[in-house]
Amino acid sequence: MLLIDSDFLAYKAAQACEIGIDFGEDVIIAQSQFSEVLKVFHNELNKVTKAMMEDNFILYFSSTKNFRKKIYPDYKGHRMKRKPLGYKRLVNYCRENHNFKLIEGLEADDTIGIEATRFADPSNIIVSPDKDMRQIPSTLWNLTDDVTEITKDDGDRWHLIQSLSGDPTDGYSGCPGIGVKRATELLNKNENKWEAVCKAYRDRGLSDDDALLNARLAKILRNEDYDHDRNQPILWTPN
Repeated sequence: MLLIDSDFLAYKAAQACEIGIDFGEDVIIAQSQFSEVLKVFHNELNKVTKAMMEDNFILYFSSTKNFRKKIYPDYKGHRMKRKPLGYKRLVNYCRENHNFKLIEGLEADDTIGIEATRFADPSNIIVSPDKDMRQIPSTLWNLTDDVTEITKDDGDRWHLIQSLSGDPTDGYSGCPGIGVKRATELLNKNENKWEAVCKAYRDRGLSDDDALLNARLAKILRNEDYDHDRNQPILWTPN
């Protein structure tokens, strides 16, 4: 079964079909044909299923609400608000015509992470170009490289690396002056990984609370990070 991060595929399809028409003076409008959006989307989907030689899949989409904004209102605040024409209609089409999954308040990454660890199956493959998915113990294909096997230790380590390096595309900065390479070096040198993260923040005039906030923003949910009875995430806490 392919667990497909479909935000990316849908956005790519809708964006590819949007064109601008300049009427001169002060009038420029955007236009799209939904039939073309569908065609591009299905072409992209077919590329994935053929590459993985698997016809069974679930399409995962993000909720318009995001629990991370409750703990950090600026999360993804810099991104353009408007989706390409046809995007929302495409999401509704997928909801009605495909095996579709969306959990209110969660990003597609989180829903995939929860289900991949709740219903662990070695035949499942996560399909996503998002480097965040390297946190999830699974088989992962990022649409370009070879399929990768990720262990729990691999995923835990990548989470702490992202807690230090941050993610500008998601709008959280991490620890100033620390990228992926430096974060990896710091974790390699220290047996107490979380203390190493906190010390890096303290060394730069920040606090353990700053480290924890970034770790919670970086964390992609697994099954143990979600309260299924209350339908809400459990914020990450270091052991």
